Amino acid sequence: MNHSEKQAYNTCLQRHSPASGTAISNTSCIPDKHHYKGSFGGRVYPLWGDAQATQPNIKPAALKLLSLTYGRPVSAEDLFAYIACVMAHPAFTAKFLKDLVRPGLRLPLTADAALFDEAVKIGREVVWLHCYGERFVDAKAGRPKSAPRLPKDKAPFIPVDGAIPPGPEPLPDTMTHDAAKNRLHIGKGFVDNVTADMWTYEISGKQTIWQWFSYRRLDRTKPVIGDRRPPSPLEKIQPKGWLAEYTTDLLDLLNVLGRVIALHPAQADLLERICEGESIVLALLQAAGLADTPEAQQDSEN
Repeated sequence: MNHSEKQAYNTCLQRHSPASGTAISNTSCIPDKHHYKGSFGGRVYPLWGDAQATQPNIKPAALKLLSLTYGRPVSAEDLFAYIACVMAHPAFTAKFLKDLVRPGLRLPLTADAALFDEAVKIGREVVWLHCYGERFVDAKAGRPKSAPRLPKDKAPFIPVDGAIPPGPEPLPDTMTHDAAKNRLHIGKGFVDNVTADMWTYEISGKQTIWQWFSYRRLDRTKPVIGDRRPPSPLEKIQPKGWLAEYTTDLLDLLNVLGRVIALHPAQADLLERICEGESIVLALLQAAGLADTPEAQQDSEN
């Protein structure tokens, strides 16, 4: 078992392509193949090949090539963070949408050390946010080992009159957003300082906040499509009312979304500069195992 408190995972689609939103996601939890968007399968790429985090899950030749290119040691965490910066935002998916008709994500890899370092810095924060403050912790860089929080004036909060009623009040069954008030309604309660961007944030067609709520609402049934087997009776086992931990989870999610969204402009700008600049020669990437050779590409297609 390679999981530990040091492990992190990159997840994405494999046989299908992202249609909108971020192209990849990260987590510190053990993900299944559906982690990226909750359906359509995908791939999971761990950062480390062992639980002790001593064996990077990347070929030594690849890290050696990057180190020689940038004139400094490059770690597995650096490359993991670079990938997160370049690919974990909607601008990547939008820019390469036509190319994504063919499933499989391709990473633009800059030959510019300054651009690489800039991406690593942003990417470390992206991973920290996706992992809810459990990985890539660095208090001096503003990444404490705790649930990420927006600045106080922008942080979502529940006013006294907005508390979501607990049991014996039944679980809420509706969630809506008031863009004029930046207010998220959950049944009879509400959360303020929830922007429209937070509400509409999605991962390839799956609206993140609604997806979260769908597992905690009163009616969790889904329509039976085709010959899919009927829902399990176990789905009817649920709390008799809204739990305090649900409120905590929701506020954590909203804070993470707010901070992730705030990084998007910088990520989009950096992606453009990387694509306009010099890239590492393909032949060198293939030799280091960072890119498929034509033969390997043909084998994968067959």
